[in-house]
Amino acid sequence: MLDVCLLGTSGMMPLPGRWLTALMTRFEGSSLLIDCGEGTQVAIREKGWSVNPLDTICFTHYHGDHISGLPGLLLSMGNSDRTEPVTLIGPKGLEKVVNSLRIIAPGLPFPLKFIELSGTEEKFERKGYHITAFRVQHNVTCYGYTIEIPRGGRFFVEKAKENHVPMSMWNRLQHGESVEEDGKLYTPDMVIGPPRTGIKLTYCTDTRPVESIVEHAKHSDLFICEGMYGEPEKQEKAAEKKHMTFLEAAETAKKSEVKEMWLTHYSPSLLNPENYMKPVKKIFSNAYPGKDGKSCTLDFPKE
Repeated sequence: MLDVCLLGTSGMMPLPGRWLTALMTRFEGSSLLIDCGEGTQVAIREKGWSVNPLDTICFTHYHGDHISGLPGLLLSMGNSDRTEPVTLIGPKGLEKVVNSLRIIAPGLPFPLKFIELSGTEEKFERKGYHITAFRVQHNVTCYGYTIEIPRGGRFFVEKAKENHVPMSMWNRLQHGESVEEDGKLYTPDMVIGPPRTGIKLTYCTDTRPVESIVEHAKHSDLFICEGMYGEPEKQEKAAEKKHMTFLEAAETAKKSEVKEMWLTHYSPSLLNPENYMKPVKKIFSNAYPGKDGKSCTLDFPKE
């Protein structure tokens, strides 16, 4: 299962009760963060989660409302006795940006590893997370992220017996290892069925509604998407600033055939996003206005 918490939902500037952009997930003892706006570490503490297991931090882009909380977060992680490396992923220039911010966060007790993105799509595996970064359309280089937790096939005793697989090998084969004995090769497919449906989460902010989002969000269990403006009259402004409206996010969710959508990254002028949800739900019924601390647990489907 994957625990998900929308830590901050504000764009441009924090507001009372609304921190800047950040999303945190937890899976099998390893935490992952996407973006780290001002107030992120406060939001983590308000949620009751810990910064210590935070192994991977992804950045969509380097505007201040998406990265300004990083120095304080790193210092808090250092004070939590962490010594394991932390991997940072983001557009080209990441190491330079982070090292500039670290002027006020020197001497960390753990190393930082940098992965800089340059392609239209790049894939990584980190602590059980299968991460896909994909280019979106903002006024600076910006990426969305899809996080997938794959699930292997079911183990079948009958299949193992039919294939005359010795019981001593079952555990190793079940965990994906091939075993050779007496000149015969035993492979995982001799004891397990095809891969089962896993968990999929897609997150994107600061972008126009482009086809790459639809492609990568396809059939996501949860789609977290920016809704900078709820007011229909701000459509032109959204296009000019390379952001998305509530209605555009809803259309993207519908095209992507996701199970559920949360809106986030609201304009500071948008104080009551719930007031604009009726037309959104006419387009995509399972849409909800995100709010700070909104959480869920995504589980593997029953099969």
